[in-house]
Amino acid sequence: MISINLPPYEIKTKNHEGRQQIFDFLRRRYVALTPEEWVRQHFVHFLVNHKGYPAALMANEVGIRVGQTSRRCDTVVYKKTGGAPLMIIEYKAPEVAITQKVFTQISSYNTVLHVPYLIVSNGLQHICCHIDFSTMSYRFLEDIPEYDSIVK
Repeated sequence: MISINLPPYEIKTKNHEGRQQIFDFLRRRYVALTPEEWVRQHFVHFLVNHKGYPAALMANEVGIRVGQTSRRCDTVVYKKTGGAPLMIIEYKAPEVAITQKVFTQISSYNTVLHVPYLIVSNGLQHICCHIDFSTMSYRFLEDIPEYDSIVK
């Protein structure tokens, strides 16, 4: 797989019926190793191991309904108390540019979940946005925040 802008971790892969799979420790199973999945697994490990995000409060491939359409959020992070969604993360393969179309996609998910934090990553570039619903404004953050700093 391609080198990305995230710390390495102890990767578990296997070959199943001629296809490479990678272990998703949040779903506790092997999944198809695609470029997007490569980014997801590195990013989730980065959040848990370097930013203090509790793995028990994260879920991959979370199903939601946007209007009449079923969609899946790549990763959702939840609050410690009450279990409310706190953050949506959208992953793209490293060769996919992060464009307005990607932000439109994750924003449509947020019409359902109403989270204050959105992250988009292609493994090379990571963009985090904080939404203030009281002022209906947003700002881009310079870094991915620590978990404890976003659960006030």
